[in-house]
Amino acid sequence: MDGFSYFNIFETKGIEYLAIITFFLMLIPFWIVLNKQVKIARQIQKVLGILSAKSLKVPQGLFYSENHTWSHLEQSGAARVGLDDLLVHITGEINLKSLKNPGDQIRKGELLAEIDQKGKRLRVFSPITGKILKTNGLLIESPEIINEDPYGKGWIYKIKPTNWISETSSCYLAEEATNWSTTELNRFKDFLAKSVVKYSPDQSMTILQDGGEICDYPLSEMPGEIWQDFQESFLGKPA
Repeated sequence: MDGFSYFNIFETKGIEYLAIITFFLMLIPFWIVLNKQVKIARQIQKVLGILSAKSLKVPQGLFYSENHTWSHLEQSGAARVGLDDLLVHITGEINLKSLKNPGDQIRKGELLAEIDQKGKRLRVFSPITGKILKTNGLLIESPEIINEDPYGKGWIYKIKPTNWISETSSCYLAEEATNWSTTELNRFKDFLAKSVVKYSPDQSMTILQDGGEICDYPLSEMPGEIWQDFQESFLGKPA
């Protein structure tokens, strides 16, 4: 046939091209499997999490009490009060039982609310004195908000303070609050090491990640005895 030329692919560089194509075709299933494994590992890491100073949120404009509550004075003169991020990450998913109603008076250090997780409880004490103006109804309908947004939608009460300046003078603010939060995390690690060995030695490894880091929500699977020890030994007396 005029104008037609035949080339034997195996007498040219065609064999090299076929080898390269075959190599990449073999890589595809390997890449798919590897990619799935990476995604699974990321999902596991997301679920387990690691409780570290870098993972904690410490907004700089809030006043942090030693009992791990926070307060923020609004332009209206009302102060929002809630739980700090460290306490939320320590306890995990919780229900919060409000013990005060709008119109009630409360003093600093007085029992304000109770944290409940499957019958295990912690007491929450007020960081300020004043009149209860409002409770956060969203926490009844969606208790997970306190874990997702403890400084925003997860506030507990709005209180009209009567002694704001003197009662917040002992609180932590700005960079001091960040440093205090890191110190408290290290103190919690020491507490947990002692309390778990004392009350639940069989769970001593379940709260740890590689490198000895603490898993997120470490108290969530701990028995009630450790919760009580946490209340008495870590949270201590009302601020």
